[in-house]
Order: sequence, then structure tokens, then C-alpha cells
Amino acid sequence: MPSRSGRVQAAVVRPSRAERRIEVGRAEPGNDLADLVDYFWWVRWDVPDPYDQEVVPRPVVHVSAEAVAGGPRLLVHGVHPRMFRRRLEGAGHTVAAGFRPAGFRPLLRGDVGALEGREVPASEVLGVDDRAVAEEVLACTRPEDGAAVLGRWLAGLPREDDPLVGRLAALVERAEEDTSLVRADQLADLAGVSLRTLQRWFRGHVGIGPKWVVQRFRLLDVMAAAHGGEDVDWAGLAARLGYADQSHLIRAFTQLVGHPPASYAREA
Repeated sequence: MPSRSGRVQAAVVRPSRAERRIEVGRAEPGNDLADLVDYFWWVRWDVPDPYDQEVVPRPVVHVSAEAVAGGPRLLVHGVHPRMFRRRLEGAGHTVAAGFRPAGFRPLLRGDVGALEGREVPASEVLGVDDRAVAEEVLACTRPEDGAAVLGRWLAGLPREDDPLVGRLAALVERAEEDTSLVRADQLADLAGVSLRTLQRWFRGHVGIGPKWVVQRFRLLDVMAAAHGGEDVDWAGLAARLGYADQSHLIRAFTQLVGHPPASYAREA
């Protein structure tokens, strides 16, 4: 089974096609943000024709510096419940922070679930002007320098102490690593709370429910297998990942990606 970083990479649909068109990089956060931010990332592109890149979201809130109409802005991306598509045109780049599960809650100081499927200027949800820092981030020649600028800005924001943040981040990260976790009630047992309580915690802090989280990680395991370039025993994989049978795996994967896993693997 893939590592956590492998599942992050698996979220890029048809990665071999993407590698010919976009450049992706990552950097670790400093100690002052490591409890909230999982990693910084950037994408650069220079495409002669418009290119659509599809991504399978993880339970992660992102804050990205992007060139939009009216000038550079920081956008807060809530958890997207479904696969989404980004159209890239001409030349450009994006620099962003990917938060740990529940890690955006101390900065938002409110319901992370209200951001589900939304992209909102940071000024609207954090109450501080984001234009100047977005312009500074995108003006950096090296994207890693832009990530450092974004990190300093995020570290300077007021935050709310919340003991649930670390607890839920560790729980979600456990669900990502442990392929034997296939149901939300298993996470509730690990947390020592009722499923209803866990659902409320996830909605308010992670930004989406625990059932979605578990199912998404297991589907990302399927995507990682499809990207591996080797023959896959789909029935055996279905059994290892908690699906009732191969047909259930195929149906869930097709609903997410639009193609059965075997045909997707041939394309990817």
C-alpha cells in the first residue's frame, strides 16, 4: 500500500499526462506552523493550448496564492466532496499551503464545514486583507521563496487554541495510513466517542464527515494501485480495502473518476 505522500501524488488524475504539462513542487512547513500545515506546494505551467487537470480531493483545506480577475488573491479552498477540474492556460503558477486535517480551524475560528466545496478569498473568512501578500508570493522568482512568504503570513495570524485539532489530525492521518480502517464507526471506536459525536467533530473541524474521509482514502489506495504500472488483482485489492466484492470497488471508483479502475489504469 502507498505511503501518505504516495496518496497525495495519487490524487492527481492521469499523472503521466500531467507531468508533460505542469511542474509540481513541495516544501515542509517551519516549526511555527507544523502543527497546522502539512506541506506547502506549488504548480507551474506553460501550455500552448488550454489544459484541464483533474484532481481527487483529500480532506484538506488549502490556502493558495492565485492570479485572478482583479489581481492576485489568497483563496481558501474548502474540502471538495467530488473530483474537480482546473483549467490551465498560457503560463502561470500557484503557491499554496495544504493544512493538516482540522488544522485550518484555529485560524478560521469557526465551522470548517461551511467551506465545503467552496473557494473564498481569505479576507472574507479570516478578516484580513490578502491582496498584498498574494502579490508578494506570486512575485517571487522561486516558488519555494513564495511558500516561505506565505508561511510567514500564516504564522502571524491570530489563532484559537483548540485541543481537538491535534486529536482529529492524528485520527485522520491514522485513517489514511491504516488500510484496515474502512468504516466511520471504527474511527469513532478509536476516538472513544459515539459516531454522532465524531460526525459533529469532523464536520466542524475537518470540514467533511468521517464516512467520506475513510472511503476517500481507500479510493486513493485504488488510484495509487492503478498508477503503479503493474497488473493489479482487483478482486484481491477489493478484499484488502474492505469492499464487499470487486464489483463494489469498481462501482465506487467509477462514480468518482468516471472510468472503471482497469480501464483507467491503462490510460494512466
